[in-house]
Amino acid sequence: MTDSLTERYLRLGLQIGRHVDGIVDSYYGPPALEVEVDTRPPVDPRVLVADAEALLDELEDGWVRDQVLGLRTYAGVLVGESYSYADEVEGCYGVRPSHTDEAVFAAAQADLERVLPGAGPLVERYRRWEESIRVPTEAVERTVAAVIEEARVATRVMFGLPEGEAVELEIVHEVPWLGFCEYRGELRSQISINVDLPLSALELLVLTIHETYAGHHAESCSKEQTLVRERGLLEETIALVPTPQSVVSEGIASLAPDVLLEGEGHSVFAAVLDDAGVDADLDQLLAVKRATEPCRWAEVNAALMLHDGGESEADVLAYLERWGLNTPEVSAHIVRFFKEPTSRTYITTYHAGRELCRSYIAGDPDRFGRLLNEQLRVRDLVSEQAVAE
Repeated sequence: MTDSLTERYLRLGLQIGRHVDGIVDSYYGPPALEVEVDTRPPVDPRVLVADAEALLDELEDGWVRDQVLGLRTYAGVLVGESYSYADEVEGCYGVRPSHTDEAVFAAAQADLERVLPGAGPLVERYRRWEESIRVPTEAVERTVAAVIEEARVATRVMFGLPEGEAVELEIVHEVPWLGFCEYRGELRSQISINVDLPLSALELLVLTIHETYAGHHAESCSKEQTLVRERGLLEETIALVPTPQSVVSEGIASLAPDVLLEGEGHSVFAAVLDDAGVDADLDQLLAVKRATEPCRWAEVNAALMLHDGGESEADVLAYLERWGLNTPEVSAHIVRFFKEPTSRTYITTYHAGRELCRSYIAGDPDRFGRLLNEQLRVRDLVSEQAVAE
């Protein structure tokens, strides 16, 4: 692929980003290109559709072409093209959301019954258990910082990290997400943690590792080193939300807590929780995490219900509480996420990405390292999963 095609891809992504704030998740490519796009009026979406189609005609089959297919779909949304929700998700990400039978959730909840202590209805027991391991709000920032340091050490030992990488931590309020990693290039990230909702010890561990090591930051700085600095792949200097790139990235970040917390050095994370004053058994936390994991697919069902099924918001909220085991507050937060322009189709990336990446790794830690450092296509992961099944 010539540089001119790469630049056209970068420009197209930046131009689409002018229409919806947050569509460009990060950019550290040629500064002049960003200045050019930012100092001109936003390009008419109809022109963006035509530009995407022209670029598709010239690109060979490969990672960048997959990305442009996602951008073409999203540009069509800006124009007002009519898609079903499932078609829009598939067009953007290369994976199609489908309904998960509630029997899967019922089986998971039966497993949780055996793991969770106490008596009484499962939902009440689960919420009491979560409340019993809450991290005090005033302790969240220092506890997250401590988890980051331990996760960084573990990731460096297991997979390596570029010299000079670092993260900065901030606590935020009134945003539609729980955590966010803003990659700024030069091997640096800004990590934001939302404390509007209470965090259990398990949620804090998972969220922090997801956003930092060996999750989003580890992937971004590793790929800057191996793909951009060493191989000159400028297409990797932009991260675009409505593209297959997000599936791989969220798959990595969703698996990262398992990789670190289930590893030999997991006792250091138990010590961090103890220092925060949380009386929690890490082995039990992980057993609950494994039992409830299938219930997360209820979020994809809920998005399909809201956007394709014509269900009321009240019914969707009730569904998330019943099958996703979410509190009313968390369910409302999830529905807000479904309705944001940048994230309405995004929920599938977490769950499909996790399954695709887990199938790709197949128990081999070295393959997780490849996910962190290589430019892998969603369609290749889908093909590998199909063969494995």
